[in-house]
Parts: sequence; C-alpha cells; structure tokens
Amino acid sequence: MSCTPTHYTKRRYIVYLIVTIVALVFPFIRINGNHLFLLSFDKKQLHLFFTAFDMQELYLMPFLLIILFLSIFFLTTLGGRVWCGWSCPQTIFRVIYRDLICTKILRIRKNIKDKQKEFDGSIIKKFISIIIWVALAFIAASNFMWYFVPPEDFFAYLGNPVEHKLLVGILIGITAFLVFDVVYLAENFCVYVCPYARIQSVMFDNDTIQVIYDEGRGGKIYDGHTKLGKKPTTPDAECIGCEACVRVCPTHIDIRKGMQLECINCLECSDACSEVMGKLGKKSLINWTSAKSIKSGNKVKYFRFRTIAYMVVLSIAVVALVVMTTKKEHMLLNINRATQLYSIKVLDDGTLKVQNAYTFLIQNTDNSEHSYYFDVNESKISIDRPLNPITLKAGGKKKIIVVLSTTDTLANDNRHDVPLDITIHAYAKDNKELISVDRKTIFVYPKSVELEKALNSKER
Repeated sequence: MSCTPTHYTKRRYIVYLIVTIVALVFPFIRINGNHLFLLSFDKKQLHLFFTAFDMQELYLMPFLLIILFLSIFFLTTLGGRVWCGWSCPQTIFRVIYRDLICTKILRIRKNIKDKQKEFDGSIIKKFISIIIWVALAFIAASNFMWYFVPPEDFFAYLGNPVEHKLLVGILIGITAFLVFDVVYLAENFCVYVCPYARIQSVMFDNDTIQVIYDEGRGGKIYDGHTKLGKKPTTPDAECIGCEACVRVCPTHIDIRKGMQLECINCLECSDACSEVMGKLGKKSLINWTSAKSIKSGNKVKYFRFRTIAYMVVLSIAVVALVVMTTKKEHMLLNINRATQLYSIKVLDDGTLKVQNAYTFLIQNTDNSEHSYYFDVNESKISIDRPLNPITLKAGGKKKIIVVLSTTDTLANDNRHDVPLDITIHAYAKDNKELISVDRKTIFVYPKSVELEKALNSKER
C-alpha cells in the first residue's frame, strides 16, 4: 500500500485562490458594454454571456435556476459536500480569518493543525484581527454587489452616498453580517444555519464520494453514539488514537464516528491521518472515497444512472439556455388599444374613414441609437400617426400614440362590430434585417348602423 501523504489542503487553497480571482475579476470583464453575468435591478437588465436582456425578457431566469439546482444535485450526488469544503464563500472566509489572519499572521491561535483551541491571546490582537477582517468583508460585500450593480456604476454611486442611501445601507448590512458570521458564528453557520447539510443526505448513494474512515483497517472507535476510547482495543487495528484528525477538524467532529452532517469535505482530517500513518509506512485511514468502494476495494463508480441522468438533463438545460440567448430581441414593443373602440370621420368627398388608436411602448435594448418605424400586414389599413420614425438612444424607451385608419369596407355586419386580426411589423430603419419584431393586435371595424349614423350626421 502507498504511504504517500495526501495534500488536499494545499489543493483546496489553490482552488480558493482561483475561485477568489474569478469572483473578483468577472464583474470587470465587458464586451460591447455588456457583462458575463449581471442582474441589475437598477437598470432592470439581465446580462448573460455578454448580452443584455431587458426585464421583460426574463424568460431566461427559469433556465438559470434549473441549471443552478441541477448542478447542486449533480455535484452532491457525485462528490457529497464538495461545494462546502472547496468553493463555499463561508469556508473560504473562515480559512482566511482563522488560518491566515488569526494563526499565521497574528498568532492568536496556536497551530493551523489544531482548530479546537485558541490561545488566550491579547485582546489587542483579537481587535486587530477583526479590523483586518472588516476591511476584507467590505471588499467581499462590494464584490457581491458588483453582480447586481456593475462596478462602473457602483464606484460612481459610492462617490455620492447621500443620493444612494439604499446602496450604502445594503453594503454596510452585508459587511456587518460577514463580520458577525465569520468572527462569531463561525462553523456554527455550517452546522446549524445552512440548509444544504440537511438536504444532502437524500441525494447520497453508496457510490457518492465522501470523507470516510476505514473502520475495517483502523478499528472501531464508536458504537453508535458511544465512544469506546481514543483508539480501538482490537489487536489488529491500525488507528493509534493520536486524534490528529479530530484536532484539525474545523467543525469539531470526529470523522471516525461515521458520516455526519457537520462534515464539509475539507479533507484536512485525511491529510492529518496520512501524515501520521505515512511515518508508520501505512496508507491514511481516512480517504475521499465511496462507501461501496471502501467495502469492495474497487474503484469509485463515477458514471452511474443517477450521475449520467443529471449530466444529460443538465446538458439539455445548458443547450436550451444558449439557444434562448440567441433569441434576444434588440427592440421591445408592447401594444395596448385605446379605451375607445374606434372613431368614424366623414371626409369632404363623403368617404368614411374608420380610425383605431393604440399606445405603443417601444424600447431600444440594443447598444446603439436607432430610428424605428412600422407597417401593417393589411394593405387596406394605413398609418395616420406617427408619420415620422421614432429615434431612441441605447436603452431608451418611449410611449407613442398610433392611429391606424381605413377608407375601405373591411366588413359588413349590421349587428356587431367586427374585430380584425392584424400584425404590426416594427423595425429599425438602419438594420431592418436584425432588429425587427412582430406583434399581433386587432383593428375594430364598426357595424353598418354606426357607419350610417356617421354619414347621416354629416349630411345634417
């Protein structure tokens, strides 16, 4: 058996660094003024894959939520609470505060490998550690806000805090929560607050990768909830009872007791055990493996029905999201009819003109200015108003009154007004091929008796 020490902790630190850099840098990356991901409540926009969508185009949000939850289910089924130990901001923040600031820099804690006890150190050092974390928490809170308020606006708003009290209040609130959470709540957040620990067990199976103590080699330490001793009493048991795995655990559990919801898959216990057992020429008793694998001695079965099913459904959702992003409309058009069904005018030559009025809300969701106009699919219906194109700047929107009319006889009904289906084709005059939308509405043609009344009224 290999007795090479494991280095999960160092690998985790590398992952933490990558995750932190990605989280900090992504909000600043823009293409044509659009972000990779931004949910702006201020501008009422969703930016996704460097494409901006108006809030009226939030048909993409269900796909994002589906992908989010499917990813959680897939990762949990495959690797247990791998998110908690390797990517969760709570875990990363605790490592920064507890291991870096309090242990490595200020020496408030005795040793990074002993997370159970703190020195009764100087109050001044403790105060300094909190001040340092307050500054880092403010940066973390700002980073979180950048996914809802883009950095280019965020810093401008902070320059005028009186006019942006809500933004400042939210920023201070998130910072205060992070200080309370990381300094005082600590791992109790993972144990008592986070709901993920409660739901993870229903997604586990015998092939799910977990942090597992090999009781067959190490020996039995617990009988149910009863601890039998620091080390096994059986003569062939390999566990020496050093409890290095217990001292290093950030959530203060003994992994030898079996799977516990407090375990966050940080694997520091595995590193600690591999270091001790390696000196004895033996393999670690604590491994990142599956219950089935440790019993059978075979390799972990990563590809199985559940994981393959999640991968297939997740792939379908991602493809659907990508396809939907290509359906972006570069202009939005809402059409509402006026309360008056129609109006009838008698022209000088005795011709009857029937008019219908509408309210158009046109929004330019493109990144440049455009002039818009429209036409009607019915050749017998003409546009009385407006006669000139509507020019809108990027992101601009405008309400206009539109009047459509006809002098032709579109229907002949003595008892009822006749609603006729029509299609409005609106477009940007400078890019009709790309920027155009079709909207269905109705043109109401009056019953014959109303036309006769209008004609008779004119003759009188």
